[in-house]
Amino acid sequence: MPVLLMLSFTASLMGGSTVQAASSSSSILSQSTVASQKNGAKEVAVIDTNNTDIGNVDVSQLTVKPIAPTTIAGAAVLIDADTGEILFEKNPDKWMHPASTTKMVTLLTALEKKGTRLDELATVSPYAVSMEESNLGLRVGDQLPLEAVIEGMMVASGNDAAVVVAENVSGSVHNFAKAMNEVAKKAGAKHSHFLNPHGLTQQGHYSTARDLAMIAAYGMKYKMFRDKVANDYYTVKYQNRAAETVRTTNLFIRNKYPGANGLKTGYTEAAGDCLIASATRDRHTMIVVLLNDDDRWTDAPAFLDYGFEVAALRDK
Repeated sequence: MPVLLMLSFTASLMGGSTVQAASSSSSILSQSTVASQKNGAKEVAVIDTNNTDIGNVDVSQLTVKPIAPTTIAGAAVLIDADTGEILFEKNPDKWMHPASTTKMVTLLTALEKKGTRLDELATVSPYAVSMEESNLGLRVGDQLPLEAVIEGMMVASGNDAAVVVAENVSGSVHNFAKAMNEVAKKAGAKHSHFLNPHGLTQQGHYSTARDLAMIAAYGMKYKMFRDKVANDYYTVKYQNRAAETVRTTNLFIRNKYPGANGLKTGYTEAAGDCLIASATRDRHTMIVVLLNDDDRWTDAPAFLDYGFEVAALRDK
């Protein structure tokens, strides 16, 4: 029979998948329900948690509906990078300290302002090497291309490298921050204000989960951006001293989540643990932003799995 009543239950004939059914009744069942298979795969008997039989449901009327994970994050957004659709949100527009996820904006700004002219030697200033950790380990007088500084910034999350990028692209941190805000706005950000290229806590430097998701989705459309956010290791090749290999601080990438291709970690005492994680599967790219989340390493795979389940359902 046709069904219009909304309820969720686990159907054994569908391998334990969560499904959604409808009944002609106008009431809503809030209790979880269970289902048992009858007559092969044609119908199931639905029983609510009070063991009340509410009748049989035609299996052809059932559709799989993935359930979004929960999170303790202060703010979170899951975005389909291909369509821009927000698939999950929690406090999406709350102003938050972005910590080193800021460096994603630094990367994008450098690529937009400098383009392919990244092979020019960078100048390393005393101010840059004075930055507190985490650092790439740059020294005044080091000789290396700007592109190598950018790679080191993203892999090792070097605050010193971020300042070198800012100074070499725009002449000063102040001018570069202006460019960051222009690029963020171009990417669709509406509630962000960047004052520095590294994300160290500064009054007036803030972003939101939605804005960071939109900036990340914008950046992932460009190959040069994608190439720089997915690396596990990078060997910094100095022209004046021995090369040094650094490894990413991003355990999401290091743990080899299927399809993982970015993006950026972050931590300060004010911001807590932050993560922007991205992955591509079956021609879909999902990005999750988790701000102030002690469970970021488990939350990221859970949300991305959910996103890919939603995409697979829509592809059918």
